[in-house]
Amino acid sequence: MIETLLHILRMIKFEHTIFALPLAYVGAILGAKGWPSLHDASLILLAMVGARSAAMTFNRIVDLPFDRLNPRTKDRELVRGTLSLSAASLFLVCSVGLFFLSAWALNPLCLYLSPIALVIILGYSYTKRFTWMCHIFLGLSLALAPVGGYLAVAENISPSVIVFSLGVLFWVAGFDVIYACQDIKFDREMGLQSIPAKMGARRALWLSSVFHFLCFLSFLLTGLMAAMPWPFFAGIAVVGVLLLIEHRIVSGARLEKIDLAFFTINSYVSVTLLAGVVGSLLVRGMGLN
Repeated sequence: MIETLLHILRMIKFEHTIFALPLAYVGAILGAKGWPSLHDASLILLAMVGARSAAMTFNRIVDLPFDRLNPRTKDRELVRGTLSLSAASLFLVCSVGLFFLSAWALNPLCLYLSPIALVIILGYSYTKRFTWMCHIFLGLSLALAPVGGYLAVAENISPSVIVFSLGVLFWVAGFDVIYACQDIKFDREMGLQSIPAKMGARRALWLSSVFHFLCFLSFLLTGLMAAMPWPFFAGIAVVGVLLLIEHRIVSGARLEKIDLAFFTINSYVSVTLLAGVVGSLLVRGMGLN
């Protein structure tokens, strides 16, 4: 049982929950205009774990025929057989159940909207089969995190959190384009669609930089719309530097550097955004803004 659980956690790369969880808490802080209650914060954590675990497990299941053929994915758990398809399917059902139960416990609006969110985050796994805009769909999936966090505490929405979520969409789409450059040859052979497969690595990396520029502008506009104090803008400045470093690493289509750019630098972005929001909350509390 423990060994199976460890294989599941490796399959879904549980440690990468750090990409989405801070974004949900950004939305919750903006929605509460302060600290969310421990009750809400705990349920947001459970909802995010359930949603992300379901999305990753579903992706591994539906992509299994391709993962078996792709040299880059030959060591994944379902491909190697260290985790059975039935165990993964059971974990998927449990993850979906956790997501729905957490949404139900938060408020009626979250429960009503949860099936729509689930369709989006699971539906992404099929998008490479019919559109090179699959990166935008992945961005939309993570962009739901701050919206969900906001709705969890406010049961309404504000323009500023929509703009922030748009920034998340462009950030995720940008780094997913970079990541997809590793599979250009395989995607073309399999008839799978992506921006790198359609445009080539160099032009895809250029478009990724455009996405990240739009991401930075969206975050900046969020701060202006919400009248955020200086720590928020300091955080945005750090995010801008991180994205510049990421593109510097992979400039000239140096695809061997993608893992460093994708996993290391992008793991800092969402944490930095949350730190900027928390810092702003503290500054406001001390009357220093």
